[in-house]
Amino acid sequence: MSSISNVENLSPQIIRRVVKEMSELVQSPPEGIRVIVNEDDVTDIQAVIEGPAETPYANGRFRVKLALGKDFPQGPPKAFFITKIFHPNVAKNGEICVNTLKKDWKSDLGIKHILLTVKCLLIVPNAESALNEEAGKMLLEKYEEYSERAKMMTEIHAQGGGKGSKAGLETCTSSEVGGPPSKKHAGDKKLTAEKKKFLKDKKRTLKRL
Repeated sequence: MSSISNVENLSPQIIRRVVKEMSELVQSPPEGIRVIVNEDDVTDIQAVIEGPAETPYANGRFRVKLALGKDFPQGPPKAFFITKIFHPNVAKNGEICVNTLKKDWKSDLGIKHILLTVKCLLIVPNAESALNEEAGKMLLEKYEEYSERAKMMTEIHAQGGGKGSKAGLETCTSSEVGGPPSKKHAGDKKLTAEKKKFLKDKKRTLKRL
């Protein structure tokens, strides 16, 4: 997943379209989705998606990135989870597999549609197009084990001790979301000794899986 700017590869018309879409998403964000604007590189499209309720990803905050290719919008962008996640349609490197970004892609589909599709994927995983074969097999054959594993990964990598994902989304920045807590918020994210031990035990368990 490259972090090199793609501005030079896109026409001014496409760049204006991307800037317009991102501005609209900042002004009127979809429920549970908050975009992260990079003023130095408008093609660096990142967002934080709130884990949907009643899923193994609930209360998590997942940072995603869209990589626009030279042929965008005729060709679909690639999408990645930056936050680690256990999901059938997400590869080890974070790449997301969804039909909207493959055979069902249309040039008039916007960034909002893509982000909503990724959020829907957290609600309804597709085991038929699994990039993570282990997760896909568990989803079909041992759902409870799949759910527990996904919850464990969410608690370790996507929660960070925050007080609810919606509150966290309101104040997230590109340096804080999906990364280590900043000193500014360290006081808000203190964990009790029991919680620390709980997460440590979970990490140990995860390594054995």
